[in-house]
Amino acid sequence: MKLFLSAGETSGDLHGAQIISQLLQQSAEPLQIQMMGGDRMAEAAGVTPLIHCSTMAFMGFSEVLRNLGTVRRSLKTIKEYIVSEKPDCVVLIDYPSFNLKIARMAKDRGIRVVWYISPKVWAWKTWRVKALKKYVDQMLTILPFETSFYQRYGMDVDYVGNPTVEEIDKARPTLLSREEFYEQHKLRLRRQCVALLPGSRRSEIKNNLPVMDQAMRQFPEYIPIIAGAPGIPEEYYRQFSNAMVVYDQGFSILANSRAALVTSGTATLETALLDIPQVVCYRGNGSKLTYAIMGKVLKVRFVSLPNLIYTDNTQDKDAVGIIPELLMQFCNPQMVADELFKLLPDTEQRQYQLDGYKKLAEILGHKDTAKNAARLILEGLGCKVKE
Repeated sequence: MKLFLSAGETSGDLHGAQIISQLLQQSAEPLQIQMMGGDRMAEAAGVTPLIHCSTMAFMGFSEVLRNLGTVRRSLKTIKEYIVSEKPDCVVLIDYPSFNLKIARMAKDRGIRVVWYISPKVWAWKTWRVKALKKYVDQMLTILPFETSFYQRYGMDVDYVGNPTVEEIDKARPTLLSREEFYEQHKLRLRRQCVALLPGSRRSEIKNNLPVMDQAMRQFPEYIPIIAGAPGIPEEYYRQFSNAMVVYDQGFSILANSRAALVTSGTATLETALLDIPQVVCYRGNGSKLTYAIMGKVLKVRFVSLPNLIYTDNTQDKDAVGIIPELLMQFCNPQMVADELFKLLPDTEQRQYQLDGYKKLAEILGHKDTAKNAARLILEGLGCKVKE
């Protein structure tokens, strides 16, 4: 049985490696695996990647445009592999624009296509659903509400669990206690911390950290701590804030904070699963016109994962989210400070978030995501699975 997996970035490489390990463990039949992926996927499969995903790490439309030649060469290489090797299945991991092209070339040749970690077509570019339905045989989602979304379009879809839940569960025993964290960073125990998570990209940090920093000036009794992103030097953060920057301890920073200011993304879900009250802050670098256009393009009322998951489960279109979202022009120091002020003391708003987090955890459940995904991939191929 031959499989080709495609992941175009670091996070996809991690998820892909987990899938490959589970495929090899569960399959009762020999598997040949090739990929576009990174070092983790290569190690899991024991092969050299057809294309290393580091050559495809482009961010934003302009960067993709500048590297269009590389993109086209990669697609040509993959097409040649598919034509010559005829894999039994292509497994696509996130990375929608590129992977959709692979889905089409595979499906045109009668090859089964599975997509793991759905494109966010429920938020924007809904027109892509038609292509997904045409070229994808099986959609494996990591967000519960995506299941009902794809079912409305008649697609074969399964919720396999959320890897962030597993990541948090595994991390809990290793988190630093308050005493350990404070001693390690030479902090005074009588003062509490507020975590600042301004994003992982320079543009996000540039747009959001100044707002967070100015909001925190209204709370001098608290210690702001920036969760440093990989590859971003401390000097870059210093342009926007003098707060302490701590690397490689994101979960421990959150676990030892009274509250958090978080740029929308997976970090909002991580913060919720660690039971830390938060304010979602996201400011782009666009004009008011850009913000107005984005408001029309987005098909969802919320952007943070906790709110999306929680409100979809209620089936109430007027449901209120768990956490406040201050987006675009509404993300300013005073409004952020006002929302944070409601969460630092033992208030009804703080308790409302904590109660909402409990329901959120129940909705997500505790599933072995990669194991479930691999089993469904193998069963879809009619491959024997080990008991």
